[in-house]
Amino acid sequence: MLQNKNILLCVTGGIAVFKSAALTSKLVQNGANVRIIMSESAMKFVTPLTFQALSRHEVYTDTFQERNSEKIAHIDLAEWAEVILVAPATANIIGKLANGIADDLITTTLIATKAPVYIAPAMNSNMMENVAVVRNIAQLTADGYRIMDADNGYLACGYVGKGRMLAPADIIENLIVHFSENKILAGKKFLITAGPTLEKIDPVRYLSNFSSGKMGYALAKMATELGADVTLVTGPVNILPPQGVELIHVETAEEMYEAVMTRFAACDCVIKAAAVADYTPVYQESKMKKANAGLTLSLQPTKDILKTLGEKKTTQFVVGFAAETNNVEDYAKKKLHAKNADLLIANDVTQSGAGFGSDTNIVTIFDRDGAVIQLPKMEKVAVAKEILLEIFKRMK
Repeated sequence: MLQNKNILLCVTGGIAVFKSAALTSKLVQNGANVRIIMSESAMKFVTPLTFQALSRHEVYTDTFQERNSEKIAHIDLAEWAEVILVAPATANIIGKLANGIADDLITTTLIATKAPVYIAPAMNSNMMENVAVVRNIAQLTADGYRIMDADNGYLACGYVGKGRMLAPADIIENLIVHFSENKILAGKKFLITAGPTLEKIDPVRYLSNFSSGKMGYALAKMATELGADVTLVTGPVNILPPQGVELIHVETAEEMYEAVMTRFAACDCVIKAAAVADYTPVYQESKMKKANAGLTLSLQPTKDILKTLGEKKTTQFVVGFAAETNNVEDYAKKKLHAKNADLLIANDVTQSGAGFGSDTNIVTIFDRDGAVIQLPKMEKVAVAKEILLEIFKRMK
């Protein structure tokens, strides 16, 4: 996938520069055409000669050193690159990019490019958690930069925590996904649920929830764009369906259960994004009349769709959602294992920009191996893409 791809690697000043040298070697071994820009600070850790030997090309270090009078280096590099990596990305370069500062060769090139830019942060864990760094990373995400989340582990400063630059092999895997992502899900059958269910009390009333269906519809749209054959089982919503999906309309939790289970065996992946009612009333055949006294409804539990999928799955990849209001991580991990899901997507619906009906979401992805991937606030279609990329990596 990387054969003859033009990859520009921007190396900034951190101890993880040594990983970037290994990354350069692996990129070249995978057939990529690699050019390197080094910041002044990066050269304090590793010399340009190292990267020149590994990439087999001269390294760019100075904004004002124009080697070809017919070209302006930062514009030429910006146009040449099919993808740009900033690895390691220090707090300094992240802050500059988030605020549009262009005062060296790396930043002027990045601001001049139309190519996708991947950011691989590397710094002390306290720096990673600093409010300014968190804000700047969120801004970069909103601006379209692609953040390769830092790893947890032993740091050069002696701390143990989040801040390690992603391993070269993982960065290369991200690039392979990038260059194949137009149709990475081709040939896969996805079943996605969306929206609320309506549980009838009597002929004129029902119980439901605030789910808008936007997250499920975004997942269906993005999965289709990535090449999947998508069936969307949807409760009552006011959204135009994505083109190219098979649409199944349901109202009740029981109808959604039947629609999912009859199609489950033929699926490669089920994403249960719908907010299915946990309880349904005992139905009254006639309209209940208003009375001055209080009213007690008799409720019965609905069938647990996610748990049933977890029990019956063979080769299918099962993804659940958890909308919580407190103790999100604890509840999400318990649900992941109790329902035998492969991934669990959790969010705190009390957060601004993460609740029902919002066009954005703030989610955390949990997998069975203990990985925890926190995404900043993003448009739901962008969240959908990140979720699907994580599914793709694990389905392989």
